[in-house]
Amino acid sequence: MKIKKSVGYRVFNVFNILLMIILGVLFIFPYLNILAESLNDPADTLRGGLTIYPRVFTLQNYKVILADSDIGRAAVVSVLRVVVAVILSILVQFSAAYSLSRKGLMGKKFFVWLFTIPMFISAGQVPLYVQISRMGLLNNFWVYILPGLFSFYNIIIIRTFIQSTIPDSLIESAHLDGANEMQVLFKMVLPLSKPILATVALWIMVAHWNDWTATLLYIRKSSLFTLQYIMMQLVKETERLQKLQQAAIEMGVDVSNMHTKVTSESIISAQVMITTIPIICVYPFLQKYFIKGIMMGSIKG
Repeated sequence: MKIKKSVGYRVFNVFNILLMIILGVLFIFPYLNILAESLNDPADTLRGGLTIYPRVFTLQNYKVILADSDIGRAAVVSVLRVVVAVILSILVQFSAAYSLSRKGLMGKKFFVWLFTIPMFISAGQVPLYVQISRMGLLNNFWVYILPGLFSFYNIIIIRTFIQSTIPDSLIESAHLDGANEMQVLFKMVLPLSKPILATVALWIMVAHWNDWTATLLYIRKSSLFTLQYIMMQLVKETERLQKLQQAAIEMGVDVSNMHTKVTSESIISAQVMITTIPIICVYPFLQKYFIKGIMMGSIKG
């Protein structure tokens, strides 16, 4: 039997669809605008009024970025950093979350308070730099990995997910069947925690992929520079050249032979595209777990 829908329901449906379309356009437009700027002639971009398609198509912005011989090596360092950080961080945080989810853990409240305090009280950047220096992590690849392995916020999310979705009776049954804690952790709890682990993995991935400050603070060896740091240097250099050109114009110097092929705006646009494409490619594979993981990890049922 076909259920007749009320007028109010139909109006709400139309309003809901229109709202989603408007929000979709608002979310997608800035990205399409950046894409258009990255593919548009820099001199034409300065005219303004560019929307979602390039008026004068060019690949010059990308050629300038990719012409840097250090880009390839930096990309490898960034990818390696993300992969190692995700694997080790998930291992550490998931193990800690499982331990804190067990009722029989001795000193459980003490550990929770101990881990909570640093979330709100930090010694600052200078003591952190001194600590990293004394640990021998300056100019070391592991400076990208070790300081961020332990995130109590992520641990809280994972612990809440375990407590709300995996009943204690299931774990007790496994113990009665002769399973030890490691077997329960990796053969039972881990497979059931895929949604929250995918969510946390995405957070870790984005944080490490976008970070360039660690390179700025702790790395001097060019072989360990990340892609984002190289991009930042390139943008700063382009801005510097533009300022020199502008100063020359104000002094009455002929700058016809100093024409800059790219602008800082066009370089930034191309940089945004290059650095976001990998995340955009990975996200669809994790999206099906994302909503379920974050909701169940944030609300204890």
